[in-house]
Amino acid sequence: MGLIGLDKFAEAETAMQVEGNIFYTDDVSLFSSSRRLSLQEDPTQPAVDVTEQGKDIVFEPALTIRKTFSSQFGETTVSISGQGFVFADQARFNHGTYGFKLEQAFPSGTSLGLRYHYGPNLFLGDNEDRRSESKNLHEERVTTHFWSGMIQREVVNDLRLRVLGRYGLRLYNDDFVQRDTNFWTVGPHLDWTIQPGIALTMGYHFERGLADGRNQPQFHDDVSYINHYVSTELEIEISERTTLELAIHYERNNFTSDLEEDERNGATEDVWQGEVGLRQQLTDNTTLKGGFQRSQRKASFEPSAIIDVNVWIGGVYQF
Repeated sequence: MGLIGLDKFAEAETAMQVEGNIFYTDDVSLFSSSRRLSLQEDPTQPAVDVTEQGKDIVFEPALTIRKTFSSQFGETTVSISGQGFVFADQARFNHGTYGFKLEQAFPSGTSLGLRYHYGPNLFLGDNEDRRSESKNLHEERVTTHFWSGMIQREVVNDLRLRVLGRYGLRLYNDDFVQRDTNFWTVGPHLDWTIQPGIALTMGYHFERGLADGRNQPQFHDDVSYINHYVSTELEIEISERTTLELAIHYERNNFTSDLEEDERNGATEDVWQGEVGLRQQLTDNTTLKGGFQRSQRKASFEPSAIIDVNVWIGGVYQF
């Protein structure tokens, strides 16, 4: 009898979103980490040892396809997405990410979501090979998988609470396999429509990452960590078709290595990032947008903070 409500779905609706952005970045090594430092992305990116690797122009194409079904149980949405970063000069940093998402919204105001993210072969830089005595420089690359689930509930009008959990893997190339890491994340999110035209999103993540290097003391390279991440995002409609976006993100990494001669033994890292963006609705299907982003990273074992600045303009078309 439980199948009776499934035999008559309303006609499925399919939507497609195409996006293209052009960026200027003053540090290609930190560009990917900065762009993914948000609640909806992958804020705890892998450790980056080699920074300040130069400026570049970056093109970001992205495509999302959604299919929505309705039944007496609510609305079901299935989506697949692909996104890339293409660098004008430093092509080794070119990479893409791919994802799948399943969401179920119930008439009661509760919704469930499942997501899979795949980011293959991301180039981090030419890093010191700690697995050999030569200490030569080799390409460091990492592939990321994570699976996440969320449950969301509208507790009162215009206020939604969400709880997120995820598990993931970061798998490195052969010269850096001691950095292979499994991690898990938990945290609450809040979406609040303060008044028509003003929306606030806040969230906190606690994450634990355990690297294989903690059991391989001969390499003095354990990137295991405890991470605290806090994010605040504010959207303000300044006219019927124009929206201002403001965001502040903070991340604290407490490295948990206890290996002698490991620079991360007892070390910490603080990351602050601020963003300003503007969206202009040109037509019902077309949006123009642009923005500015500045991040500051300071590890306790480094002499000074590292600054990364990104500026972009782009557009979104939905059909």
